Amino acid sequence: MRNTKSIFLFLLVAVFSVSCKTVINNDPKSLYLELGKSEPANLLSKNEMKNGWQLLFDGKSTSGWHGYNMGIFPDCWVIEEGSFTMTTEGRGESQDIITDKIYKNFAFTAEFKLTQGANSGIIFQISEDTTYKYPYETGPEFQIIDHMNWPDPLEDWQKCAANYAMYPSKVTDYKPIGEWNRLLLVVNGNHVTHILNGEIAVEYDKYSEEWTKLRGSGKWASFPDWGKFDEGPISLQNHGTKVWFRNIKIKEL
Repeated sequence: MRNTKSIFLFLLVAVFSVSCKTVINNDPKSLYLELGKSEPANLLSKNEMKNGWQLLFDGKSTSGWHGYNMGIFPDCWVIEEGSFTMTTEGRGESQDIITDKIYKNFAFTAEFKLTQGANSGIIFQISEDTTYKYPYETGPEFQIIDHMNWPDPLEDWQKCAANYAMYPSKVTDYKPIGEWNRLLLVVNGNHVTHILNGEIAVEYDKYSEEWTKLRGSGKWASFPDWGKFDEGPISLQNHGTKVWFRNIKIKEL
């Protein structure tokens, strides 16, 4: 009887330890701390490999990416010094690129570098369908913008690291033009977190009362399919200004 009790207690402690480890590893701040140094770029550190991170861009190839609703990689994007960047301006059909793979629960990280007045974003939980012209019609966005040098007044939900047209960022500062910023986007069930340079910028729960009210009262009220998908590709937005992306990595949760 004593042995049975001891075994039960051992198993209980083991399960509790594993559960705690899972919670810690899925905590956005802990996930950010798993990320290695920026150099050399576009490689996984030993710690990242140990913790299940995968490289989405090796700095040399477009493998794993294609243009939204295109099936090919568009020539309005190039690889420049180990970074994805845009070559053209204009907003005709979508010029955004998206991952070949669909993701549901994940931590996504990238470094980005801005030019003056640049505008871009990371759009996720999108639907790739010819019903839509742009990824932003269906999926939420981690806003990337040089709001300090933007020529027009901006709403708080338009500024860098915001959940565009929904939740403003709590982080107002970013690295100067020409320096690398690091973002982390964590989607864990309905809980979404934006981190910019190690600081939590946005946290929200999809489908919550607050989220539903914001979704139905602002810009997205006229986009019937926005926010209705819980999985999809991840997009880098080409908004007609130049931004560089590197160290693009993902960890599925």
